[in-house]
Amino acid sequence: MRGDKQAPVTLIDTRGLGSLFRRVGLVFAVIVAGSTAGYMAIEGWGLVDALYMTVITLATVGFEEVHPLSERGQLFTIGVILTGVTAAAFLFGAITEYFLSGQLLASLRRRRMERDINRLSNHYIICGYGRVGRQVAHDLRARNADVVVIDPSPDVMEAGDPPIGVVGDATDDAVLQQAGVAQAAGVVVSSGNDAVNIVVTLTVHTLNPRAVIVARANRSSNEAKLRRAGATHVISPHRIGAKRMATQLLNPRITEFLEVMMDVGALELVLEEITLHEGSALAGTTLGEARLKGLGGANVLAVARGPGPIVTNPPAEHRLEPGDVLIALGTADQLLNAARLGGDAGPAARLPEPPATSS
Repeated sequence: MRGDKQAPVTLIDTRGLGSLFRRVGLVFAVIVAGSTAGYMAIEGWGLVDALYMTVITLATVGFEEVHPLSERGQLFTIGVILTGVTAAAFLFGAITEYFLSGQLLASLRRRRMERDINRLSNHYIICGYGRVGRQVAHDLRARNADVVVIDPSPDVMEAGDPPIGVVGDATDDAVLQQAGVAQAAGVVVSSGNDAVNIVVTLTVHTLNPRAVIVARANRSSNEAKLRRAGATHVISPHRIGAKRMATQLLNPRITEFLEVMMDVGALELVLEEITLHEGSALAGTTLGEARLKGLGGANVLAVARGPGPIVTNPPAEHRLEPGDVLIALGTADQLLNAARLGGDAGPAARLPEPPATSS
């Protein structure tokens, strides 16, 4: 989903000012009920007279007593006044602390965050905002993707400056639902604990079976467990890092080229995936015919179809079918044109706008 970068919003306090007023209101309700019952028991008054006496006493308006008070009644009234003044002082102090401590601002941010998440669709959720999760969020936002971060530590969230942040345990259904998991296009599970990653993956897959789940495996022995839990892709940072180091030693220029190619905006040419949809202009044609239809110079490096192997360097007679994913190389303008022919709106959200030509 394309849009402006989201402002940092972090869920800090879940109680809010309304909860504070409810608690204080309960205290005053108990005081009023107890005082009314006390006047009825001590002075033998009816309910209305006892309640009226309680209200004017707590309000300290200075009205005369409903009926002359006995000595016990006078002592009881002193207790009612002291209790009411103490409760009022507590309320004033709690509200003052609420404003001065920044909880009001946090509550307003939380509500704003909830509104922002409710407006999102096809966004990406990152569970775990450590070094890996922070880099994933940075790369997704660079591709104009909407991102929601979940992390149990408010300090980590504040220090990392997430786009939209929910403080909580990603293994909790309610926290995932608060992050909009039902509308998410994909979820990244990047905790440093494989047991947590397995539980989060299973929970996400249960709540949204359509979401693409990319899970981090800190130990290779847990990769199969993550796939059984519902992970679409399992990534081992250690294995990828080792391969990258070996490639860097043997083919440093190739590594540098691939890294630059994956950085949108770094070069004129970009690698992109284009999915062919039913009824599109390219579905049912051969790759050679597709080029004639207007791929516009974009070079199709490979074609992926379902769970089968990727066809690299496909020949011109390779026939394209709905659901095929073209891995294409070209300028943003060329790729956007190819995506329109394929009926895929995804690249338009991920690629930068082509520069305007001067007349």
